[in-house]
Amino acid sequence: MWTVPNLITLFRVILIPVFVTIYFLDWRWAHEAGAFVFWLAAITDWVDGYLARKLKQSTPFGAFLDPVADKLIVGAALLMITHSYASLWITIPSIILLVREIYVSALREWMAHNGVREAVKVSFIGKAKTTAQMLAIIGLLSGLESFLGFPIYWVSLGHGLLYIAAVLSLWSMVVYTKAAWPHLSGQINKAN
Repeated sequence: MWTVPNLITLFRVILIPVFVTIYFLDWRWAHEAGAFVFWLAAITDWVDGYLARKLKQSTPFGAFLDPVADKLIVGAALLMITHSYASLWITIPSIILLVREIYVSALREWMAHNGVREAVKVSFIGKAKTTAQMLAIIGLLSGLESFLGFPIYWVSLGHGLLYIAAVLSLWSMVVYTKAAWPHLSGQINKAN
């Protein structure tokens, strides 16, 4: 159970209160530091998966904890940017992303319970959504439009990527639902 990938995943869970606390500190660079901690957590998501495959250390505990850690930190970050910006234009795509995460998690759990989880395995669209979502959150958390006097437009980029992530989120939700529909509607049992 205490493999290197699992310890990295646990580290990501521990980073959640650290990330939230730093972000809300009354300090000039608090948002940028919070965005950095979120970026660090996002990187650990890739690292733990890579190491689990490379070291052949995949475990049931890791398979459970990894997606939970992802949803916890992303959910916290989406709530934080929704609070910080207090804008309908941030709130709507954030809600879409949160609803999709809950829906797809429940769908995968149901499919796994019925022994057909492979029908809703992670797709390229899901991976593209995750990439856009993570970059959007980092940009929006940082609040940076310039750095050392140079324009970088992180917030503007974050807005755009948040909408791209929301569209990809809806698209992947449809793809997963279509893949699961024969099992959900009972058509598989009728055919056998």
